[in-house]
This record gives sequence, C-alpha cells and structure tokens, in this order.
Amino acid sequence: MRKRAFAGLVVFLFLGSLLFLAPRLVAQEQEEQQVSQLPISWDNWREAKASAEKYDAEGDYTRALQYYLEYIRQAEGLGRMDIAAWGKNNAAYMIIKQHKQDSSTDLAPAKKLLEEGLAIAEATEDCRLKLQSNLDYVKMFIKD
Repeated sequence: MRKRAFAGLVVFLFLGSLLFLAPRLVAQEQEEQQVSQLPISWDNWREAKASAEKYDAEGDYTRALQYYLEYIRQAEGLGRMDIAAWGKNNAAYMIIKQHKQDSSTDLAPAKKLLEEGLAIAEATEDCRLKLQSNLDYVKMFIKD
C-alpha cells in the first residue's frame, strides 16, 4: 500500500512539474526563434548586447549565450568584425562560466568560438589577449 501511495505521489509530482515547466520552455523556445529572425540593424545589435549582459548578470548563462550569438550575427551583418570578435569571446565565456558551474559542460563550442575570434584580422589587441586567455583555459580541459 505504501509503495502505491509513493508511486502515485511521484507520478503526481512529475506531472505537476511538467505542467509548471512546459509553458516556460515553450516561451523560451519562442524567444529563441524570434531572436534568430531579427533583421540586421544597429538597434538589434544593441538589444542583443543589452539582453546578453542582463542575462549574464542574472547568472542565466544559457540565455546570455543565445543573445551573444545574436550579437555576433548582427555585428557580422553590419560588417563590424572587430565587434564580432568581442562577441565570440563573450559567447565563449558564457560557456566557460557554465563549465565552472558544471564540469560536464562541453567546452568544444567555446574553443571553436575563440579560435574563430582569433582568426579575425580586425580584432583589437585587447580582444586578442582576452580570446587567448580564455582559449588557454579551455585547452586545459580539451585535448587537441
């Protein structure tokens, strides 16, 4: 009897959590789709930057990463590769922050972003130093 009651409670809690989380997951997925469909403009770059910084400050590194990827797309579309290089660094750093919280986080995407950033001729010297520093961190965990 106790096993049935416990199993019933587990099922109830599972279904309840699905009902609670499902709307949030749907809203987040819709937000991601809307962000990736924005036209290229300075206003959209600024909005992506502000949102990325907001979510970073809140510790929501997954959402911050999403907006940094849009930041990169906007900067590339605007022909501002120097800004795109910073975006690649910042996006990679969100993955690094996730890794620091959960060591099972895959750092391969961060490595790719950092290497792409270093390959940008227009990247400033300060940006290159940050990119290299973050790449050095990533390489401690990824074997080539």
